[in-house]
Amino acid sequence: MITSKIGENAGLIWNALQGGALSTKALKKATKLKEADLNLALGWLAREQKISFEITDAETIIALL
Repeated sequence: MITSKIGENAGLIWNALQGGALSTKALKKATKLKEADLNLALGWLAREQKISFEITDAETIIALL
């Protein structure tokens, strides 16, 4: 059951990133996901090699591959 929810949340992230790369803060605001749910869904997308991460001193930027 939790797996299906993670997949749904991954879909929310995917849709939000269709407009371009976002910081984790902006992505959390755009999807209205709790931090734990956001991180689980990001892990799902990362494992599927669907997103990339750019880590700077100030923030993490996530983009679709």
